[in-house]
Amino acid sequence: MSSDSFKFSNAVVLAPLVAVLSIWIVFWVEVKFGINLNDYGVYPRRISGLKGVFFSPFIHGSIAHLYNNTIPLAVLTAFLFYFYQNAALRVLVFGTLVSGLLTWVIARPSYHIGASGVIYLLASFIFFKGILAKHYRLVALSLIVVFIYGSMIWYIFPVKDGISWEGHLAGFATGLVLAFITKVRVPEVRKYDWEREDYKEEEDPFLQHFDEDGNFIETVTEEPEEQIEIKYHYKKSTEE
Repeated sequence: MSSDSFKFSNAVVLAPLVAVLSIWIVFWVEVKFGINLNDYGVYPRRISGLKGVFFSPFIHGSIAHLYNNTIPLAVLTAFLFYFYQNAALRVLVFGTLVSGLLTWVIARPSYHIGASGVIYLLASFIFFKGILAKHYRLVALSLIVVFIYGSMIWYIFPVKDGISWEGHLAGFATGLVLAFITKVRVPEVRKYDWEREDYKEEEDPFLQHFDEDGNFIETVTEEPEEQIEIKYHYKKSTEE
């Protein structure tokens, strides 16, 4: 069992902060200098469009697009770095690149931008890894993710125009695969003596006070008899 499992670290705060600041700074630069960086998004099956694998998560088309991605990105990144510390950076970086490449392969001919693919990657990984790990805290985390972001599942299908459902699907699929192949340190669930495989009832000091019907057995302990020792003191007479 790892002693640092589920332990707060600076990365739990720094990672979400860096992620959020990066997408907001890029958007501020676009507005401040009047430039459009959409050409740095993923453009499928075009060599020049591969640069979007690296840059597209930082680019957003509007303030509403940016805002909708900010809170989920911060929350899910914090979850990842708190509950999966040893694998968090690997999942985030490698998963982002793989989902970007998958988007490049399957998506429609258009520029695909935004951090939503990363959000689907994180949500998918956290949910499926928690179920596979079978640790009660991680399963609870999976249920929380479903409760908060479960409605996102519809957007991996082409249900709405103007969104990159292909990017969502790529992120979701990548997170699912990473949940199966990524090894994480999961703390061992503490077991009581009676839950262990080598437990024997007859050797339990507590159960020895009860009979087979569950009745308490009174044990009378005989106190050892006290031995009274009498000492006589003689005083010699000074008279002759």
